[in-house]
Amino acid sequence: MILARPILALLVAASSLVGCAQSGVIGGADYAPQYDYGEFFAVTDGRNFQVIVSGNPFPGLIEAEMKRRLLPVMQANKPRPNLTFTYQAPPERPHPDYRMVLVFNAANDLTAARVCAGEVWHKPAAARPFDLFAVYCRDDLALSQTTAWTMANGPDDPAVGQLFAQLFLVLFSDMPPRRFRPRPFMRW
Repeated sequence: MILARPILALLVAASSLVGCAQSGVIGGADYAPQYDYGEFFAVTDGRNFQVIVSGNPFPGLIEAEMKRRLLPVMQANKPRPNLTFTYQAPPERPHPDYRMVLVFNAANDLTAARVCAGEVWHKPAAARPFDLFAVYCRDDLALSQTTAWTMANGPDDPAVGQLFAQLFLVLFSDMPPRRFRPRPFMRW
């Protein structure tokens, strides 16, 4: 009976890991010192927010169909501001130009700075069905970035919606890591 408890604990831990893998995994996040959630809220609340998509995680769908079906999933799981995701570029480029760039099956050496500068390249073959590199840009500056992946059969798969709900909490965090400036002669 004593051995049953550790085995039970291992089974519970393993099942929770399987649950995480099914709903998706969010990678680490990186925030530029200029990142400010208040700024994100101010520029998106009640407005359209451009999404640029590169790549197609579902080879069985043409890209236009994938994007058409993905947009309502993102909208249903949007972050707190009352924003409307759109693929439409504004008629005139705004200054500053805020946007979210989603790169599916991004190359390992692709950086957020290059994504915001408009440079994107992909891996030769998809390692996972829904492998995503997400970057929040202001002009050519990457304000935040993260990666995510999940097992999904199509844009309407519930795992995709769950992944976006978590991804938006990370990419548009209202509590990014604090950066402390060193202060000379300060005692801890």
